[in-house]
Amino acid sequence: MTVRSRIFNVLTLSAGISAILCGQAIASSHAEAPFIKSRPKLDGTDFYMFSSYEPGREGYVTLIANYQPLQDVYGGPNYFSMDPEAIYEIHIDNDGDAQEDITFLFDFDNGLANGDQGFELQIGENSVPVALKNIGSLGNGDNQSVLNVNETYFVGMIEGDRRSASPAWGVRPDSGLRLFSKPYDNVGSKTFPQGYDNYVRSLSNTGEVYYDVQFEQCPAGAQDARVFVGQRQESFSVALAEVFDLVNFAPLASALPDDPARNDLANKNITTLALEINADCLTGDGNGVIGGWTTASARSTQTISLDPTYRRPVDYTGEYRQLSRLSNPLVNELVIGLRDKDRFNVSEPMDDGQFATYVTSPTLPAILDILFRDAVGATSNIAPSNLPRTDLVTAFLTGFPGVNQMSTVTPSEMIRLNTGIAATPMDSQINLGVAGGDLAGFPNGRRPGDDVTDIALRVMMGALCHPIGVDLDSSGTAGDSGDNLGLCTPEDAPVGAAPFTDGAPQNAGQFDNAFPYLTTPVTGS
Repeated sequence: MTVRSRIFNVLTLSAGISAILCGQAIASSHAEAPFIKSRPKLDGTDFYMFSSYEPGREGYVTLIANYQPLQDVYGGPNYFSMDPEAIYEIHIDNDGDAQEDITFLFDFDNGLANGDQGFELQIGENSVPVALKNIGSLGNGDNQSVLNVNETYFVGMIEGDRRSASPAWGVRPDSGLRLFSKPYDNVGSKTFPQGYDNYVRSLSNTGEVYYDVQFEQCPAGAQDARVFVGQRQESFSVALAEVFDLVNFAPLASALPDDPARNDLANKNITTLALEINADCLTGDGNGVIGGWTTASARSTQTISLDPTYRRPVDYTGEYRQLSRLSNPLVNELVIGLRDKDRFNVSEPMDDGQFATYVTSPTLPAILDILFRDAVGATSNIAPSNLPRTDLVTAFLTGFPGVNQMSTVTPSEMIRLNTGIAATPMDSQINLGVAGGDLAGFPNGRRPGDDVTDIALRVMMGALCHPIGVDLDSSGTAGDSGDNLGLCTPEDAPVGAAPFTDGAPQNAGQFDNAFPYLTTPVTGS
């Protein structure tokens, strides 16, 4: 059976929810729904899942979940601690049923110094609590006496249903401890006179910014892992202001070459939860393709306390309820109708059929036609006409047979990664991913340097109806007429070959070549 015929055969499984991922077109997931806008500590911004490309780390998979969008680096005095009453989770499906088989759970605690009394200064006859999180410079791990709040976390692993068992907590192999320190945010150069990442390294058990950790539930030989939690520079690049001003720019590369000045997020930070896990721990009995997404959950009942304390300004009871969900970027922003955005955030991939109305009749292509028709010099509708959008089904809901399709096909919104496809070294990565001929890139997983804005704009407007940059017909030339996937035809997508872009650069060179890949956060002062 040919690649094209195999792809065609899965379409009947997924036509009912054919475009749920078309909303990846413009930006990452920042404050995408009305309720999560009010809970920024629980707001997932980006999720990355890729085969590690750090030299010497073959056979490992990196999972990165970013939270707390649009952090202004000067945002004192409280900065950006995580919510100690919430849980943050990364879920892995390894058999294709769109249900979690493995969950990695992060649980935070933020305690005041001096037995939760906080630092006090003697002012005359009174001992008075100080107002600040730090009262001196931080240079290494043993001078915590100047830090008024100590942020710590556990990271654990659950097999099967995420609410069916307690996590088995990861341990530090050097000490057997299961408690990890979350570094204080990068408030400025006077607080960190020896450099921020030197301070972060001093807290770990590796001499690097990350910890070594072991997960005993992983198979023998696959239990060693890495974990990093802390502030990093915002990893997404986008002309955010113009995008939501009715896409206020000419969206073609010929008119809009990449310019770092167009990235409205350049001086923002985010909070990163990153794991590097042996692929043998993740793949289970499947075909080596895994699906992933991230969530944040809080207790179902919250009552404002009449006697608030630092640790407990609100009384929490009840079971955990999911408030945030993220895999591919911008699904909720630009596909799901406003009245159902909060519903999408509390849903699970296995239930994505409930949003069929939005995906069988997607509105975004029609909006892009209105906004872009004059910009591309067209006189008639430029939106792809192949309804239902079977090309988007394959790219975003089912995966490509032989590339990133799972052993069981359940159409659902997840990032899918074939762990058997070798990572592309940083210097050789193509930021257009699979469409550009790099099979280790988006939508086969997602790396930090994959320009998902440009990729998805092009796919949204029908790029997969035209030949792609992979030599499917073994002619020796990638991108010739024989390299059409057969999902639709060039005639279905009149501008499918146009180089749509937002002009904000995104590539592997903007990131580090080692775990956790995301770079030192922008300093506050």
